[in-house]
Amino acid sequence: MDYRIEKDTLGEIKVPSDKYWAAQTQRSKQNFPIGQEKMPVEVIEGFAILKKSAAKANAELGLLEDEKAKAIGYAADLILKGELEEHFPLVVWQTGSGTQSNMNVNEVIANVGNTWLEEKGSELRLHPNDDVNKSQSSNDTYPTAMHVASVRKVEEVLLPAIGQFKQTLKEKMEAFQEIVKIGRTHLQDATPLTLGQEISGWHRMLEKTENMLVESTKYVKELAIGGTAVGTGLNAHVDFSEQVVKYINEETSNSFISAPNKFHALTSHDELVHTHGAIKALAADVMKIANDVRWLASGPRCGIGEVTIPANEPGSSIMPGKVNPTQSEAITMVAAQVMGNDATIGFAASQGNFELNVYKPVIAYNFLQSAQLLADSIVSFDERCVSGLEPNHEQIEKYLRDSLMLVTALNPHIGYENAAKIAKTAFEKDQTLKETAVELELLTEEQFEKYVDPKAMTKPNA
Repeated sequence: MDYRIEKDTLGEIKVPSDKYWAAQTQRSKQNFPIGQEKMPVEVIEGFAILKKSAAKANAELGLLEDEKAKAIGYAADLILKGELEEHFPLVVWQTGSGTQSNMNVNEVIANVGNTWLEEKGSELRLHPNDDVNKSQSSNDTYPTAMHVASVRKVEEVLLPAIGQFKQTLKEKMEAFQEIVKIGRTHLQDATPLTLGQEISGWHRMLEKTENMLVESTKYVKELAIGGTAVGTGLNAHVDFSEQVVKYINEETSNSFISAPNKFHALTSHDELVHTHGAIKALAADVMKIANDVRWLASGPRCGIGEVTIPANEPGSSIMPGKVNPTQSEAITMVAAQVMGNDATIGFAASQGNFELNVYKPVIAYNFLQSAQLLADSIVSFDERCVSGLEPNHEQIEKYLRDSLMLVTALNPHIGYENAAKIAKTAFEKDQTLKETAVELELLTEEQFEKYVDPKAMTKPNA
């Protein structure tokens, strides 16, 4: 491999000649050979949006030459197009402020921008610290990039996935609204409801967590930029923060704001804890929905079997013909991962010592992973499982006929104790409720049929 020599304040270091990064990136690459988890591309894109916006702000404030600002914008746009991914090699496990990734972006933008300036015949040259990082610190740029990345991931990836799944559930809810089935609580028989009513509970889960996500992201839209090293704004123009945020909003078509208290913005990440809490709530909901689906579809002959789901692939390497609820299994594993990520984020956010939290990269990594995994698994679960869910009418009707809990409808007419006597006797003698009620002379056959109407039991009393 060919190398070139780069210099920083610590001296000289060899850098691969075909890479745009420079000395500080190379030192981080060598000093942190930990794991395979790379800094998320979404964070790098957040940095690119920020650096382009900061350059425009500095130029507008008379602090940076227009040509340099254009060069920074040119390089940032290449990052956003995905053309420079190979030049961002750093892992998550680095300095807790994300300084090395900030410098990685600064160095790549400087070198790419300088190539552009040379081609334009300009004598100007970008410096990664003096120009690309002008008016900034890693301490305010990383949380800004992290917030931009997180909001974009929630709004552009996760919320559309929820919307798609919600629409499928709405269609199923309406289609199955008249199918009466037995309910279950504590994994035991309960009173009837309709399949549509059961699915409506799933639909409402998504509505609520969707609202929670939308509500919580307004806090993540507060950006730390302008706080520089400790929140005072040292070396940044007094109007810099507002100008940068203006350009970030132009770039993203969003509504970010400058954080009103930069000391908080650098040392606390409670906003991401809060929003990830909503993501965890979504994970809990999809865990419940997926478990309900696989229970209801269990069988095909020895399970509940009230619904059928698509057979996507063979389920066993030894049992011929076996088909498993694999989409339920995949999404519930994702839910477990998200719950673990939430614990990591909560702990990491609690470690804001004095003026800076130094667990930022692990917060960003876990947050973005949770949002992406949930979005992907929700879409897959929707398209490959729930969209093809259909009722098994024969099984639903059998369980409804056999259930002892229909006796609940008799409480207002013969009292709880007499109704319980009917249920207990019917179970012991393996008889129907009607047979037992007549045998015990508690009701006539006509009275039983009048009072025990499964369809009427799915609604409140008039």
